[in-house]
Amino acid sequence: MPTYYGLKIRLHPDVYEPAEDTFLLAENLAVKEGDIALDVGAGTGLIALLMARKARYVLGVDINPIAVELARENARINNIKNVEFRVSDLFENVSGKFDVITFNAPYLPGEPEEPIDFALVGGERGREVLDRFIQEVPRYLKPRGTVQIVQSSITGVEETLRKLREVGLKGKVVAKVHVFFEDIVLINAAMRGGGA
Repeated sequence: MPTYYGLKIRLHPDVYEPAEDTFLLAENLAVKEGDIALDVGAGTGLIALLMARKARYVLGVDINPIAVELARENARINNIKNVEFRVSDLFENVSGKFDVITFNAPYLPGEPEEPIDFALVGGERGREVLDRFIQEVPRYLKPRGTVQIVQSSITGVEETLRKLREVGLKGKVVAKVHVFFEDIVLINAAMRGGGA
């Protein structure tokens, strides 16, 4: 069983395995002591479990039921109790407001066919899932909260920043890593006039 950042993480062929995009987010988490955090597209649960080290409570959601079961198991393996995982299509089964919301966005164009595809395939243009997330996220963010989005340069970073502005969030690229033919970028966004 591989270990990431001191956590033992069980993997499953139908669940996205932590990779460069996951690590970029893991190494730049905005979570602070006592925060209430939400990880959208939790996958193996790694990001939610890392946030649980500081956060008071973390909710991890994923559209893939296999991922949710796996994340719960990884929480048990690491004896982490202040985290909960549930099946949800983005915010479908989420209520309340959060200090930090993380989302490692799927970005390949196409329609998901296998469970693993939900982590990778973002709709016809590769942006549909991300755009829906941006539209909905302000309702779940505390006034001084931070949204952290990981995305590929393939799907248009400027377009993401523009769409964030349209919903009243100010975003900026805070980290990036070059992988093969693309840049993976991390965007932090906050309410205009709020914290960053």
